[in-house]
Amino acid sequence: MIDQTKCIGCHACTTACKSENDVALGVFRTWVKNVDAGVFPETRRHFAVLRCNHCANAPCVAICPTSAMYQRPDGLVDFDDKACIGCKACMQGCPYDAIYIDPVSDTAAKCNFCSHRVDQGLLPACVVVCPVEALVFGDRNDPASRVSRLLAERQVKVRRPEQKTIPHAFYIGAADAALDPLAAQDAGMLAWADRRMSGGADSLRHVRSSAHPPARLTYDIPKATPWGWKVSAYIWTKSIATGAALVPALLHAFGFHTREPVYTRDAAAVALIFLAITGVLLVADLKRPERFWMILVRPQWRSWLAKGAYVISAYGAILAVWVWGLWNGYDRLMDALAWPVIGLSLLTAIYTAFLFGQCEGRDLWQGRLLIFHLALHSLIAGAGILYVIGSVSAHVALRPFAPWLALALGLSAALALLDALGPHRTANARAGAWHMTHGRNALLFWISVLAGMAIPALIFLLLPGWYRVGAVMAVSFGLFGYGHAFVTAGQKPPIS
Repeated sequence: MIDQTKCIGCHACTTACKSENDVALGVFRTWVKNVDAGVFPETRRHFAVLRCNHCANAPCVAICPTSAMYQRPDGLVDFDDKACIGCKACMQGCPYDAIYIDPVSDTAAKCNFCSHRVDQGLLPACVVVCPVEALVFGDRNDPASRVSRLLAERQVKVRRPEQKTIPHAFYIGAADAALDPLAAQDAGMLAWADRRMSGGADSLRHVRSSAHPPARLTYDIPKATPWGWKVSAYIWTKSIATGAALVPALLHAFGFHTREPVYTRDAAAVALIFLAITGVLLVADLKRPERFWMILVRPQWRSWLAKGAYVISAYGAILAVWVWGLWNGYDRLMDALAWPVIGLSLLTAIYTAFLFGQCEGRDLWQGRLLIFHLALHSLIAGAGILYVIGSVSAHVALRPFAPWLALALGLSAALALLDALGPHRTANARAGAWHMTHGRNALLFWISVLAGMAIPALIFLLLPGWYRVGAVMAVSFGLFGYGHAFVTAGQKPPIS
């Protein structure tokens, strides 16, 4: 229980937490956010003590691939730094900005209610040190406990209830302007700060509720952007790795039994090479890359990161069988492998949509169209690269299928516009879409959709030969650019 009617904003809880848990500089397990609301001279400063909410339906636990984030029998959500591979998925899963990467151990950490103290019958350090007893800790299942009485007697709020995480941090008297991450204007400068924290003036007025009084963020902590260009590049290389095998497998399954090298030797080589690059990118993005093997030996099966690791491994294995068959002269091996290749390549292409769906902190990523984006991008990337190879090697390749490639590009552009400009179910998703179409990501988004999808579609329909090869180069940029705009824009809206 956090009684904001008593909180004086002294930050004693923050410093006690840092001291008790040896929290490094620059990261926080609990902190006090300040928001100034109203119009001068009728103004007031509101405080909000922020931390892990120890959710009953904890998304960080569900998304963690190695069970490094886990829920104890008593309900506390704790972490095991020896099991963490530093994938940062828990940071994306948490809708409260409560998890950080420890700069010393390069593993995930957060508030665990000082579980080492709780196990000895002691209160968390922040509760002990609070001079006004604004923090109350206890067992809500015990009707005699103070937290149970307060829950019964006082009106309480929780942060971001729309995420359905069932948080166990309850606020008494907290202002909406302080609890709602999108309520307060972030002008880029904070009290007592000698550097700009957010990088510029507020750009989210259009997603704020008019019910909120004018408010300005005046004190907060730095916020991380866990996933960057490596994740964007992984989505792009994965689309090529899956599409290069998916296209010839589909042709073979539906009766086009061609033996041209572009459909066999070249396709298999491209798929394997780009799948290897995908794996390198995934491992390189880990904060503890030397622990990558743990995702395979101790998978947490609710996590789509763990499931994806096995999907990619199975896809790599079937590609290896295909290459072995080609190497040893078994030209008819694809008769047996066509449908397994189709299934595994599609699953490898689209599983990222389910992974992003577990990222409760990033509502933009949870749109219903993402699975279709990824499947289309796989087909487009595979068809495009094989078209170039076939054109260069003077084979017929995919020239007769240029209209189909144009149709896929046109559909992909239409889906991208619908996804970005259409309705979104939450303010966080609307804010992310705004960043993608009007904010810092806008130039990349529009160039990717128009020059990388729509215009190449027209080229494939209307122009011959080498114009189409050039269009494939633009398509390659468009697929990466759209993915990068999507990944980065989803992480722009504040979530605490």
